[in-house]
Amino acid sequence: MFSVIAYWFLILIVIICVFVLVRLLLYRTALIYVLKNWSHWLEDRVHVHQFFKVPELNENFQENQFYRKVSTYVNSLASMEDSDFTNLFTGKKSNDIVLCLDDNQTVHDEFLGARMSWTNKVGRGNGKGCSRTFVLTIKKKDKRRILRPYLQHIHTVSDEIEQRWREVKLYMNTQFDHQINGRWRSIPFSHPSTLDTIAMDSDLKNKVKSDLESFLKSKQYYHRLGRVWKRSYLLYGPSGTGKSSFVAAMAKFLSYDVYDVDLSRVSDNSDLKMLLLQTTNKSIIVIEDLDRFMAEKSTAVSLSGILNFMDGIVNSCCGDEKVLVFTMNTKEQIDPAILRPGRIDVHIHFPLCDFNSFKCMANSYLGLKDHKLFPQVEEVFQSGATLSTAEIGEIMIANRGSPSRALKSVITALQANGDARGSAKVSGRRLSESALSAEESGELGGFKDSSPPVRELRKLYGLLRLKSSNKIGPSDHETTQMGR
Repeated sequence: MFSVIAYWFLILIVIICVFVLVRLLLYRTALIYVLKNWSHWLEDRVHVHQFFKVPELNENFQENQFYRKVSTYVNSLASMEDSDFTNLFTGKKSNDIVLCLDDNQTVHDEFLGARMSWTNKVGRGNGKGCSRTFVLTIKKKDKRRILRPYLQHIHTVSDEIEQRWREVKLYMNTQFDHQINGRWRSIPFSHPSTLDTIAMDSDLKNKVKSDLESFLKSKQYYHRLGRVWKRSYLLYGPSGTGKSSFVAAMAKFLSYDVYDVDLSRVSDNSDLKMLLLQTTNKSIIVIEDLDRFMAEKSTAVSLSGILNFMDGIVNSCCGDEKVLVFTMNTKEQIDPAILRPGRIDVHIHFPLCDFNSFKCMANSYLGLKDHKLFPQVEEVFQSGATLSTAEIGEIMIANRGSPSRALKSVITALQANGDARGSAKVSGRRLSESALSAEESGELGGFKDSSPPVRELRKLYGLLRLKSSNKIGPSDHETTQMGR
């Protein structure tokens, strides 16, 4: 009896050892992975499946928002590591590695006990480059039970991931003949500017912040009015006064992506509309130096195209929660139709640097809230001398090791600028006197005026005054002189 028990016990030990060895062999040689794939293949052949496509672009050539969510979700799956080909990219930090599913590869997922798969399909798109599509394969018997909860699960997970890894991006439009997966190319938007570091009047800065915060909370209000949920800003002022930095600060404050529209790369009005259609919600759309473009009188994009871009039908169909920003050096020569309310909601002037802006810059660049040279700097500003914030900023950066030297350099630069302005005023006065001499001689710009010369009229007026003064008495003459 004892020998029988020992025999079966020995058999059990042998079976366990064989099983362990087989498992080790399978894992070491990846045979278990092959067997698992075979079992999935057989299961797929037994059941009927249904396929759901999620294209990158919709029928209007706009970005499909759900495609982006699916891409985020699929690339976060643990089964990504089992894919035959997976792309490795650097994450937001240099030591982060991000996995992305390669073209035409499949990854599996499980939800509520059901198994489904995602395939990253890449093909030709109507002769205009590649078209990307995620294809969901799901068993028909599971569709009614899990499809809607699964899609909601994708929304939830992708939103959590995007919120955790939210990164503001800068989009730039490419040439029309390079249309591959849309017209926009993006890079991480890492501009360091914030509203706190912008050299701007504090009251104006607070008004801008308040306006942006009010816009973020106004979705229901805009919809109740039947208006598109967007806001338009015009930033105007000389070059180097911080307009581009202010756009970056707005993007950081709102956590919005930035679409920088290069009008020189736009082929016509329809192309400009197509670019607008391919922008996403929660974005800032920027057109810089609009006044220069309008002055060039481009044949590609007309004034009508710009107006329709600002508030046309297409603008109302390209999504909500967008901020349009236009920058100009001056708005004096701009067609009033561009500046009317509805197309431009807020006008913000960026003047050359004044003393208040200087103090803000001194605090940011040099860490100075006060200094013994501040009264001298203020005196130079009050004399009419000024520079752009960019020029003063460069002086402070170059002398950041010595705040006193930086302030002295700013004073010297301001005084030199004031002297140059004074010389310009003198030259302008001399030109005016030359013009007056030309006017008195009856000639101006090569034009001969047939009316009596101004000098003769003045002589005649002097004679009439002399005769008039001879007719009044001495006392009246004194009163007249005193009155003059």
